[in-house]
Amino acid sequence: MSVPSPGASASPSASSPSAYFPRLLSEGWECLTTRAGAYATPAALRAEGQLAGWLAAPVPGTIASAWREAGKLNLETPPAFAFDDHWYRLVLCEKGLRRLRMHGLATLSEVWLDDTKLLDSDSMFVAHDLDLHLDGHATLYLCFRSLSAALGAKRTRARWRPRLAQPATLRNVRTTLLGHMPGWCPPIQAVGPWRPVELVGESPTSIDRVDLHSSLDNNDGLIHLTLTFVHPQPEQTARLVCNDASTTLQWRDTQTLAGTLRVVDAPRWWPHTHGEPALHRVALEFANNEVIELGRIGFRELRVDRGPLGDGFQLVVNGVPVFARGACWTHADLVSLSGSREQAQTFFQLARDAGMNLLRVGGTMLYESDAFYGLADEYGLLIWQDFAFANFDYPTDAAFTASVQREAEQFLSRTRRFASLAVLCGGSEADQQGAMLGLPPELRAQTLFTQQLPSIVAALRPDVPYVMNSPSVPAGDAGATAWPFATRAGVTHYYGVGAYQRPLDDARRANVRFASECLAFANVPDDVALNAVPLASKPHEPRWKAAVPRDPGAGWDFDDVREYYLRTLYQVDPARLRYEDPERYLDLSRAVVAEVMTEVFSEWRRHGSSCAGGIVWQLQDLRPGAGWGVIDALGAPKSAWHGLAQVLRPIAALITDEGLDGLDVHLINETAVPIDARLELASLRDGATKVASASKDITLAARSTARIQASDLLGQFFDFTYAYRFGPRAHDATVITLRDKISGNVLSEAFHFPDRACTQRHDLGLEVRVEQTSKENWELVVNAKRLARWVHIVDPHYRATLDWFHLSPGRERRIPLIARQRNTSHPPEGEVRALNATFSIHYSRN
Repeated sequence: MSVPSPGASASPSASSPSAYFPRLLSEGWECLTTRAGAYATPAALRAEGQLAGWLAAPVPGTIASAWREAGKLNLETPPAFAFDDHWYRLVLCEKGLRRLRMHGLATLSEVWLDDTKLLDSDSMFVAHDLDLHLDGHATLYLCFRSLSAALGAKRTRARWRPRLAQPATLRNVRTTLLGHMPGWCPPIQAVGPWRPVELVGESPTSIDRVDLHSSLDNNDGLIHLTLTFVHPQPEQTARLVCNDASTTLQWRDTQTLAGTLRVVDAPRWWPHTHGEPALHRVALEFANNEVIELGRIGFRELRVDRGPLGDGFQLVVNGVPVFARGACWTHADLVSLSGSREQAQTFFQLARDAGMNLLRVGGTMLYESDAFYGLADEYGLLIWQDFAFANFDYPTDAAFTASVQREAEQFLSRTRRFASLAVLCGGSEADQQGAMLGLPPELRAQTLFTQQLPSIVAALRPDVPYVMNSPSVPAGDAGATAWPFATRAGVTHYYGVGAYQRPLDDARRANVRFASECLAFANVPDDVALNAVPLASKPHEPRWKAAVPRDPGAGWDFDDVREYYLRTLYQVDPARLRYEDPERYLDLSRAVVAEVMTEVFSEWRRHGSSCAGGIVWQLQDLRPGAGWGVIDALGAPKSAWHGLAQVLRPIAALITDEGLDGLDVHLINETAVPIDARLELASLRDGATKVASASKDITLAARSTARIQASDLLGQFFDFTYAYRFGPRAHDATVITLRDKISGNVLSEAFHFPDRACTQRHDLGLEVRVEQTSKENWELVVNAKRLARWVHIVDPHYRATLDWFHLSPGRERRIPLIARQRNTSHPPEGEVRALNATFSIHYSRN
C-alpha cells in the first residue's frame, strides 16, 4: 500500500480532535555539513566530539534554508550542496511504538535511530514509513549523501545527452533539476528533509491515511472515502456528511472505515473564468459527537476534445470547451522548496486577477504540496501537472522502474481529492530532444511515457487526461508524429513569437492548437524591484545579466529576444537607447512585452481561432532581475502581467489587424449568462479628435464568441489599418469599448495603433490626484485630454492594481493602490508616466 505524502491524512481543524492526527516534528532539529564520505555512521560523527558548525534547521526545509536563516547563504554563489554530505539530528523523548512518516528526503538519504540504520532512500519524490521502538531518549539522524558517486556510476548508455541540466547523468537520480540548470535559475540544489516529518500513532485514535475522492453520476456528486486507523478501533457508528447529505460508513475491519456518499444535484466545480469553483465541506461524524473535518471537495467532469481530425487539444470542463490560459509555475521559495500557504496564495491571487485559469507545473520542477492543489481548487485554477521528468533518455532497469512506480502512485493517491488537477503529462521535452537530434519515433520512444505512467494514471486518476509529453502530438497522427514540437497538431512549445524572433503574424501562420509553453522574454520588473539589487538597476551594470535567462549553448539570451521586438515594433536602436537614455530603454522594454502578449493572445482567443490555450513561460521569477516571470521575485506584477490581464478577461473585446480587410472586433463571453452590451468604436487623430465613430447595442450569448468587422460597425469604408495608404494617415489610434448596457460600466477595452512607434511625445493633459478611500486604502484618479499610451505608475511604497494600460481621452480611471509592505505608514508618493507624454506627473499625499 502506498504511503501518503503531506496532506493525504486529514488536517486538524477547530472542531477536529488533535488525537486523530500525526504530530509534526518541526522543532529542535540541527544540521551539519561535512565533506563527502567523511563520516559513515552517527557513531563516527560523535567520535569527533563537539563538531563545530551545527545549525538550527527548519523542517520541512533544506540545507540552503538552514544556511539562509543563519545568514550564511549567498544566493548568487551558493555552495554545491548536492556534492557534500549533510547530517540532521533530533532528540526524541517519546516511549513506545511510533510510526515515523517522512514525506520527502532530498535526495540520497539514510535514516538512523541512534546507531541503527533503518532506511536508504534514493528518491526525493518518495515518502517513507518506519516503525520505531522508542525508549524515552533516542536520537534520530537523517544523513544526505553527496550525489558524486551516483552521478559517476556506470549505467546504461543514453541515446541522447541534453544540455539543459548538468551533469547529464542526473537522468539516473530522482531529484529535481532545480539548481542544476545553468542559465535558468540560481544553482541552489535541493538537499534535506524538504517535506514534513511526522510521528503517527501516538493516540489510540490516530488516523493512518485518508483516501478521499469524488466522481459524478449524471447530476449527482459521489464522495468516496476509505479511512484507515493506525490501531484497532471499537466499532461505533460513523457518518460521512456533505451539505445536507449523509450516509453511514461501513467497518471493513477493526481499522478501516469506507463508504460512498451521494450528493443530489451537487453544484459543479468550474475554473473561475467560467463559473464558481464550488467546493463542499466533507466531515466524518461519530456517535460520540466527535467530528473530523476532512476538507472540501469539488465535483467536475473533464475531458479533452481533439477535434474531428484528432489533431487538436481543447479542455472541456462540465461539457463546456475552455480556452485555457495561464503560466508555468516555478516555485514560491526556491531555497526551502516548502514555502508557506501564504506565499503561494499571493501568486494564486495574482494569477486569477490576470484572468488566468491554468497553471502548469513542468517536469523540470517538482511535485507541489497539498496546500498548492488545495489553493488551485479554491481559486478555480486548473493544474497541468508534468511528472518530474524532463529532456533525458531515462533508465529502464528494474530498480529505476520500481522507484518511478512508487513515486507516481504516491503522488496520484494523495492528490485524488483535488478537482483542479486537469492534465497529467509524462514530462517536459524528452520526446522533443530525441526528435531534434534526428531520431525517428521508434528509436526515441520511452516506455516510461508510453506505457508505465499512463497505466498508473488510468488506475488512479481516470478522470484526468494524460498527455505523453510536453510537447507532443496525438497518437496515430501519422502526418506529425515525427515532429512532437509541430505547432499544427497536439500540444506545442511555441516560441515563434519570442525566442525565435518571428514577426507577430507568425502567431496565426503557425496555426497553434495548444501552446503548453510560449512567450518567454526577459521581463523587466519595476524600478522598486530593480533598485533592490545592487549594481543591477540598469541594463549596463555588471549584475544585470546574472538574472537574464539563456538557453545553454545559445549565443543569445532573452534580453536579445526582447530587443528584437523593441527594434522591429517600436523602431528604436536598443543598443544606443540603452546607454543614451536607460530610463526610456527600460520603459519601452516593459511596454513592448506587454504589447506582444496582448497581440498574441488576441490572435489566439479570436473568434474562429484554431488555438485552444496558451501557457506563458513563466509565472514568477526565481531571483531578482529581468527573468522569465510575469511576476517579479518580490511578488509584484510586471508589465507582462498587466498586458495579460487586459486580454485574458472572461468578458473581452479584442482587436485583430486583418490588413486590407481592416480591423476585426472579437467579442467573448465565457460566463454562463447572456450579456446586453453596447459596443463603441472611435478612431482618433492626435489622440483626441474623433475622425470616425460608431456604436451598436448587442447581446453576447452565454459561452460564446463573435466577430464584427470594424467597417461593418462603422457602415462605410475607413482605412483603419492604413493598408491602402491613399494619402496621409487620417488617425493614430482606434479604440473599441464594450460597456454594460444598463450600468454603462466598461467591461473591456481594446486599442489599435496603425503606427506602433512611440517617437512622438505630447502634452497629454494628464491629471492625477490621490484619494483616501478608508483608513488604510488609497486610490489614484487619472485622466487625460489626449490618448495616453502605456500609462504606468511608479511609487516606492505602493503598487497599482491597474498599470501599463492605455488611457482614452476623457475617461477617468480610479486605480486602487496596494502597499508593498504590510502596515506601511507612508502615504502614496510617486509619478505617473506615459510613453507618449513629454513629461511625467508627480503626486503625493502628505
